[in-house]
Amino acid sequence: MRGCRVPGAPVASVQDQMVSDLFAQTIAVEDMPRPLADRMRPQVLDDVVGQAHLTGPGGVLRRMVEQRKISSIILWGPPGCGKTTLARILADHTDLHFEQISAIFSGVADLRKVFDAARLRRSQGRGTLLFVDEIHRFNKSQQDAFLPVVEDGTITLIGATTENPSFELNPALMSRAQLVVLKRLDDEAIEALLCRTESDAGQALPLTVEAREALKAMADGDGRYALTMAEQVFEQGRELDIEGLSSLVSRRAPLYDKADDGHYNLISALHKSVRGSDPQAALYWLCRMLQGGEDPRFIARRLVRMASEDIGLADPQALTVTLAAWDTYERLGSPEGELTLAQALIYLATAPKSNAAYMAYNSAQQAACDTGSLMPPAHILNAPTRLMKDVGYGQGYQYDHDTPEGFSGQDYFPEGMKRREFYNPVERGFERDIAKRLEYWDKLREKKHG
Repeated sequence: MRGCRVPGAPVASVQDQMVSDLFAQTIAVEDMPRPLADRMRPQVLDDVVGQAHLTGPGGVLRRMVEQRKISSIILWGPPGCGKTTLARILADHTDLHFEQISAIFSGVADLRKVFDAARLRRSQGRGTLLFVDEIHRFNKSQQDAFLPVVEDGTITLIGATTENPSFELNPALMSRAQLVVLKRLDDEAIEALLCRTESDAGQALPLTVEAREALKAMADGDGRYALTMAEQVFEQGRELDIEGLSSLVSRRAPLYDKADDGHYNLISALHKSVRGSDPQAALYWLCRMLQGGEDPRFIARRLVRMASEDIGLADPQALTVTLAAWDTYERLGSPEGELTLAQALIYLATAPKSNAAYMAYNSAQQAACDTGSLMPPAHILNAPTRLMKDVGYGQGYQYDHDTPEGFSGQDYFPEGMKRREFYNPVERGFERDIAKRLEYWDKLREKKHG
């Protein structure tokens, strides 16, 4: 039994026993199999894939490694693109003490301990490189805690985030660190990871050509996920086609959060595809949003906005179509009602475009703000009382329907304000006809009033 002493054997101290147990636990952990994604983690910049703009000749991270001088940086990129790997490689090329924490599991107390230890090291002549994973998870006050220790050089900060730093990180913190943007891994980069894995394993992935391409598509730019899937395929042992691969592994969920940066990126892509008259791209982004769990009502509202902002009077029916699609969705619900949104989307993308009404409204808004409280001209004011008639209300007003052309051409702007042109229709769609009417009325106005 453990704890019993063999007669004649020396008595081990409690401390000796603790050291022995800790050593045994360490050996046991080291003997445990490591995930393939961890085993294949690059150790040098040359082995990092998909980020040549940073790691290649002239790249900012390449220069830091060559000069062995690491400055505070924020690594921004999607999951599985190599943020943690790059942080570790940078740490290996500096004499700084390396510390790593995750914002998910750390709080103010943890930061205080890290900073106190860093100050002690600094007093002994050694700096600290602190890697903070998911740094956007820290709130504003926690992010503010980094400012003095980064400012005075107590720590060199490497923060990793999947979220747009413009929205998630304090401007003060961003001003003290260099932003480094990592790219989503493309199929070529994923293929390089798979080839490296095959070389390490001494065998090819047991996949058909089509299944291999499907695996890269399922990874959706996430290298770590690609290697995790590859590990499952190796363990299966037999060649898999697309159907076999799909039954073995699950497709990676698309990167989309209705309350996050991906939400705004995709709705921007959808709106600009419509504005650019590309129904094919617009349909793709619509389906990406719906598959990501976006509320179809949000999309319906955005379609109505597009109808007024980007099409306007070039096709007055656009507003009617989008409102009808929204109403139909409310009646049918999902998934049947989503087809009506797609129908309205195609209508908008293929309609003639004009932002003339949108620009006219903005321009008129500014003019209204600039001119303050100017009164309407007296001749277009009603005069229900004698006093109002005596002061000139309604005097000289011409009833347009009494004129031969149905147009009096009178000035309706306030006294003291020159006539302005806010609305300038384009030569597209229905607005071509509107432009002709305005031109006709302008000529009549000039003829009547000079």
